[in-house]
Amino acid sequence: MKIIQILFLVILLWLGQAAQAERVKDLAAIAGVRSNQLVGYGLVVGLDGTGDQVTQVPYTTQSLRNMLREFGINLPPGVNPQPKNVAAVSVHAQLPPFAKPGQQIDITVASLGNARSLRGGSLLLTPLKGADGSVYAMAQGNLVVGGFGIEGNDGSRVTVNVPSTGRIPNGATVERHVANPFKEGDHIVLNLHTSDFTTANRVAVTINQAIGAGTARPLDGTSIQVNAPPDPAQRVSFVSLLENLEVEPGEAAAKVVINSRTGTVVIGQHVRVQPVAVSHGSLTVTITANPAISQPPPLSGGQTAVVPRTDIEVKEEGSRMFLFAPGVSLGDIVRAVNQVGAAPGDLMAILEALKQADALRAELVIL
Repeated sequence: MKIIQILFLVILLWLGQAAQAERVKDLAAIAGVRSNQLVGYGLVVGLDGTGDQVTQVPYTTQSLRNMLREFGINLPPGVNPQPKNVAAVSVHAQLPPFAKPGQQIDITVASLGNARSLRGGSLLLTPLKGADGSVYAMAQGNLVVGGFGIEGNDGSRVTVNVPSTGRIPNGATVERHVANPFKEGDHIVLNLHTSDFTTANRVAVTINQAIGAGTARPLDGTSIQVNAPPDPAQRVSFVSLLENLEVEPGEAAAKVVINSRTGTVVIGQHVRVQPVAVSHGSLTVTITANPAISQPPPLSGGQTAVVPRTDIEVKEEGSRMFLFAPGVSLGDIVRAVNQVGAAPGDLMAILEALKQADALRAELVIL
């Protein structure tokens, strides 16, 4: 019976340790294997009178004239069309790695002018270019817009979400392949999403234990170089094996993050405080305006006037001092601050004061 209990405890401990491990694919990415940004300029047509006001957005009219000219329709000189169902838009997308010609990707369409809504519109054929100026995809299709806007004749308007932006699932077709260094050389490089020397060393050790000594070696706190087979098929299988290996990442450095706009305070696990005494109180100043009316005596020739009068009240709340012993941990900090009833704003002030006193053993990040 005791042996079964011991085995059960060992299994629980092993499961607890395994639960902390993460796959290599969640910790790192292969260098050079990344997505590429694409962008284009086009026209959305078929809007229900919610398009650009061409008198204020002249490039919409220019784009429409150029498109009609491509189809052999030349407008007479001095004739400027005034459509209300056309909008100039920007089109952008992410070209994923290893995307091949003929595959389809999602695109996002956003108004460039003063169109009120793109709901119900269709994007005309638009080339999408990369940073090098080459066309990598062609976009076209009907927009899916999550928001809408309703405007009354008196100028009142109700808008839900953002109707000037929409998406087209599978709205672009890839026309050109982007080369990457995945098949080149005799090795690949894994780049950690978060730089950490401990994690980089553990990834290299795990790979060497699973595949063989000398297979991987850490280059710095971010990169691990791994010897890979030259054959493409074998390299794909090799990477599949690598990315499913489980590694226990190194613990993050002690850090306190403060968002001064929202009052959010996040304290890391290894934050410590040196011996220090803290006393925090609130000083409230209230200024109240109570104007008085001055009424002159009868037949005095004076005029009734408003005399300003201001009452100022200063109130200081009582505060208690608390003492941090050497090596105080996160739980002790939270418990001590909660005992004095400090609000998030007070906690931010206390943490900043601790940092200035060199008593906070952590990096203080203010957003």
